[in-house]
Amino acid sequence: MAEVSYTADIKKFTESVDQKAVDGIVRFLGIALKSRDSSHVACSSNSELERVRESFLKRKLKLSEEDAALDGRIRAVCEAMKADTSKHRVTFYYLLAEKAGKLGEL
Repeated sequence: MAEVSYTADIKKFTESVDQKAVDGIVRFLGIALKSRDSSHVACSSNSELERVRESFLKRKLKLSEEDAALDGRIRAVCEAMKADTSKHRVTFYYLLAEKAGKLGEL
């Protein structure tokens, strides 16, 4: 798989990029970024979005809101990225962490 400039991709959706947070997300995702399928988020897949909620929002970011509120956060990022047919997982997770005020914890 070709190397993706996550920083450039994130800049399409937000003004400034915290490179340390990007590096933390890349480390967290690890081998998942090696596969084209797992390196992207499919907003049309309920099981995919549930995995994002459980694995990233709850476990990694330690958010304790109700599932409906967390799902709302995910839907908001899906909406923000709707024009992008290849929703890079690093960018998606970065935007979730940014909105939650958790970039410094990555």
